[in-house]
Amino acid sequence: MAQRIKEAGLMRRRPFYYVVRMALVAVFYVACWAAFLFVGDSWWTLAVGAALALAFGQVALVAHDVAHRQVFRLTRASALTGRIAGNLGIGMGYGWWQDKHSRHHANPNHEELDPDVSPDILVWSQAQAREAKGVARFVGRSQAFLFFPLLTLEGFNLHVAGVRALADRSLKQRRIEGTLLFAHFIVYLGVLFAVLPPGKAVAFLFVHQCLFGVYLGSIFAPNHKGMPTLTGEDRPDFLRRQVLTSRNVHGGWFTDLALGGLNYQIEHHLFPNMPSPNLRRAQAIVHAYCEELGVHYLQTGLIASYGQALRSLHQAGAPLRQPA
Repeated sequence: MAQRIKEAGLMRRRPFYYVVRMALVAVFYVACWAAFLFVGDSWWTLAVGAALALAFGQVALVAHDVAHRQVFRLTRASALTGRIAGNLGIGMGYGWWQDKHSRHHANPNHEELDPDVSPDILVWSQAQAREAKGVARFVGRSQAFLFFPLLTLEGFNLHVAGVRALADRSLKQRRIEGTLLFAHFIVYLGVLFAVLPPGKAVAFLFVHQCLFGVYLGSIFAPNHKGMPTLTGEDRPDFLRRQVLTSRNVHGGWFTDLALGGLNYQIEHHLFPNMPSPNLRRAQAIVHAYCEELGVHYLQTGLIASYGQALRSLHQAGAPLRQPA
């Protein structure tokens, strides 16, 4: 399959695409802040906050592609661009996130090895539910109903996790990470409270950050949530480990734009450094190859993917709803 992908030229970088995409995202980001300054002391500024949440999400998607070396060949260029976009642009600790995301890619949906399915707040299997304690035990009973409301906290969680990671001495370029991260917080809060009275500034902050969290969660939730989880030594070969734990979301250009190409999650996990605009073409090759091997390949619509994820969460929490 890798040979077919290579012969199709799908691993070649797309510099023109990324120049245009990054320029458009930058214009959108700056336009949102310009609109914030123009609207000023008005409750209409909350609508600007909603638009800025989308802009932050698009910046995060660009940082994701940069981290996977889809844009630049050199590690230094990737790291610099990623930190500018992540730490300075949206207040997300790039180094912390890259480490976490790399571990996810190596073992997707493995309950002991994938940090994205650790039972810190939600439980992802009935085995985790039986051993859940504290917040996870309380939330897990109704987690399917609480999932999207909890996503409103994801933006805040990213900021806190990035700051906490600065205490880890193994984090590369901690000084640069911290400088850019705190520069974002200072400028962000400074602009908010300089332009708006305290009440509206706080309202803007919550609308913006909560919708940012919902948008990010809505991008990543369809990818693996509700797919089989692995435990212990249950580690199939690379192809099956990536395909069987991932789900594609089919749709047109709007889906590709909104999800940043991550709707082709199977192809992205098999070829993480493939430029995102090539994933659509790779999908036909990967699907055909999986059919040849008899490997189950799942793709569904966006709304259906959310339904599958929520049903899985509800089933995972079943032991917590039973009498003691």
